[in-house]
Amino acid sequence: MELSPYWLRDNCPCPDCRDPRNGQKLFQITDLPEGLAISASTEREEHLEVLWNDGHRSRYPLAWLTAPAEGDHRTEADKRLWAAADFASGIPEADWADYLADPAERAAVLRAVRRFGFAVLRTVPTEERQVLRVAETFGYVRRTNYGELFDVRVEPDPNNLAFTSVAIAPHTDNPYRDPVPTLQLLHCLENAAVGGDSGLVDGFRAADLLRTEAPDAFATLTRTPVPFGFRDRGAELRADRPLIDVDPLGRIREVRFNNRSIGTLRLPAAELDAFYAAYRRFAALTLRPELQLEFRLDPGDCLVFDNTRLLHARTAFEPGGTSQPPGGAGGGRRHLQGCYADLDSLASTLAVLERRVAVLDTLQDLFEGEGAGEYLGEAVSMAEHMLQAGVLAERAGAPDELVAAALLHDVGHFHGAVTGRELMTGTDNRHSHTGADWLAQWFGPEVTEPIRQHVAAKRYLCAVEPGYRESLSEASEYTLQVQGGPMTAEQAADFAQLPGSTEAVAVRRWDEQAKAADARTPDFAHFRPLLARLLAR
Repeated sequence: MELSPYWLRDNCPCPDCRDPRNGQKLFQITDLPEGLAISASTEREEHLEVLWNDGHRSRYPLAWLTAPAEGDHRTEADKRLWAAADFASGIPEADWADYLADPAERAAVLRAVRRFGFAVLRTVPTEERQVLRVAETFGYVRRTNYGELFDVRVEPDPNNLAFTSVAIAPHTDNPYRDPVPTLQLLHCLENAAVGGDSGLVDGFRAADLLRTEAPDAFATLTRTPVPFGFRDRGAELRADRPLIDVDPLGRIREVRFNNRSIGTLRLPAAELDAFYAAYRRFAALTLRPELQLEFRLDPGDCLVFDNTRLLHARTAFEPGGTSQPPGGAGGGRRHLQGCYADLDSLASTLAVLERRVAVLDTLQDLFEGEGAGEYLGEAVSMAEHMLQAGVLAERAGAPDELVAAALLHDVGHFHGAVTGRELMTGTDNRHSHTGADWLAQWFGPEVTEPIRQHVAAKRYLCAVEPGYRESLSEASEYTLQVQGGPMTAEQAADFAQLPGSTEAVAVRRWDEQAKAADARTPDFAHFRPLLARLLAR
């Protein structure tokens, strides 16, 4: 494998080169010596170990060295371009309660926004300002001259066509801003109007078609800065950007399209002719029926969409002063509340959610895989034992953190060089510490410290509580000896003073009780929402 020395050293993952908490580099590129070279290298345990000619040592996972390049998920390369027929079986959607409760469901919604450009949340409470709470589930509200939110309804003195009842052609919002708000949310509070249906067009798909059908027109729109502007009594905004923006590799990255906001181009006549021919052709593409996805937002629906990719539209509607069923005489009210947010926050939230879902999947795999095996000579499997402990904590009304500690207290038997089997042959695997250290990647000390101390808690109880040792199972009595036996009086006094010792003792008691061969317990999925809540803190 041929590797660039400076690239390889610049990406050294060791704690001297990168902060282990956030991955930020701890050196400048100019700190690396001239003539940097590899003195020696070897592959060992799925890693490449490198000795550099300045004496530094690096270790790289082989899988990382061969991984494909990752982008920021903003260009067409990371999207699924679509036409209306692609959603014949339904659009990306989720119930609001499920979205809030299940990290996997929330990740699926955010992934749809990133991949398809939009998703709809159903049954969102029809309360004023609720749209802000939706945005805050994945990012931050972007305040503009319209405020932190805006009302889309007929206004007596509108400063924008959105606040009228006329039809609005496919467009992107706020093209006169730099940077433009990259996400928009529209929450339907009321929609009893005749008409007023919503529409979306994949601007990336339209731009891709233009590139295929008229490459010269596509090139014109990518290289011609367009003066977008807006002004009213309180604002005057301008941004000069092309209708279609591409990255340095020529990939479509952004579409700005809003006929109402285009100012006056000042170019030679021949360039203006070329621009307007390309502009008209692109506009005609966005109006092709096969590209227009039409649907109706009902009360409780919240549309989240990528404002740098999707063009949104609205049919005309018949305004009315009071709510009426669709088709009633005189029309009915239509009221949406909207706000802006940004894609980078959504992408960040999605990445964190995917990590959390991966953690839960890993734990579930342990319970359903290795966990089905024997539990240190007891009459239950490892998974049954831990699930019983979790249920006992739950029934006792323990806080979420302690339920999780009880549920996960023995995961250390699955990790590390020494397993539970070695413990039964006389080798202390320190599973309490191994498990706590592994879980500390994702859970706080309220979960991990009772796990870390639960073995010590058994030794403590055997020392201070008459009759406790006699209640131990035969296997637990054996492991007590391997793990050091009952504490001395001095050790027990020191343990009782430790922060969290009370919680560790509680986990220990549930641990010892959780060995009933005929107990009926829920499976791991029962505890996933609880663990997900803890991961989110």
